[in-house]
Amino acid sequence: MPGSIYHRDDLSAGDVAETLRGAMSGFGTDEEAIISIMGNHTNAQREEIAVAYKTAYGKDLSEDLKSELTGDFEEMVLALMTPARKYDALKLHEAISGAGTDETAIIEILCTKSNCEIEEVKEEYKKEYDTPLEDDLSSDTSGYFRRLLVSLLAAGRETDEWFADNDRAREDAQKFFDAGEARWGTEEADLNAILCLRSYCQLIETFNVFEEIAGKTIEESIEEECSGALKDGYLAIVQCVRDKPGFFAKRIHDCCAGLGTNDSDLIRIIVSRSEIDMEEIAQAYQNKYETSLEDTIESECGGDYKKMLIAIVKMQE
Repeated sequence: MPGSIYHRDDLSAGDVAETLRGAMSGFGTDEEAIISIMGNHTNAQREEIAVAYKTAYGKDLSEDLKSELTGDFEEMVLALMTPARKYDALKLHEAISGAGTDETAIIEILCTKSNCEIEEVKEEYKKEYDTPLEDDLSSDTSGYFRRLLVSLLAAGRETDEWFADNDRAREDAQKFFDAGEARWGTEEADLNAILCLRSYCQLIETFNVFEEIAGKTIEESIEEECSGALKDGYLAIVQCVRDKPGFFAKRIHDCCAGLGTNDSDLIRIIVSRSEIDMEEIAQAYQNKYETSLEDTIESECGGDYKKMLIAIVKMQE
């Protein structure tokens, strides 16, 4: 199943730009028109529309939208107008700026990206902030978690997904088991190498062999033996290897659980996955929590922001 937003062959960027101009002219704003356009065109097509808008009116579309909209609705629309890897770079910078570090956002972004995507994020980050992403992350994190992030940023994961080497899987699984027996005190470098270098196909075999050896899942072992951001990072990689839509379904559920909604995280997840696997995430959410993602948004969010979220998660007609 694809994302919930897909390329439309009938795009007339000039006509859409004119519609947006009309939606923001005069008294009030036509939010319904903005929602319809944002929810029915891909990120690349929104960029085309922005170029047509600037060409026709001599103004920046994102700036005009920003001046017309407010709150979570504004944040989501501007996120949709930002190229995907630039958006990742912006979110990573936010995660390491100001008071404290948002390890959850860093883990979610870096643990779910392909080698190529990580290289593109690094390039965008350097272009935007004039410092290497690795330098900023290294200065803001420490210990084995920092090593994990540096390993991920190397973007060296093997990509041969056609077969798994059982002997290699057994050797790697034994390293995991021995690290657990040693209370994971000195073996993290080896574990980083396995989790960040091996292909997904190879890791699945390793996890299966580990369960044979240890009599427990790799997730259970990580939960028992690790803590903090390092534990969350390891678990994120394992969960993405096993079931990436399920990982994001859980993340969305976490955003909506408890008192209040973590809207910034919710926006980031739904925007970033909208063209990749949003339908699969919605199905995983339904299976896991026995309620639809749409119903959860309906109960947790409000106004035009809610309508925008629903427009993104619903399958296009």
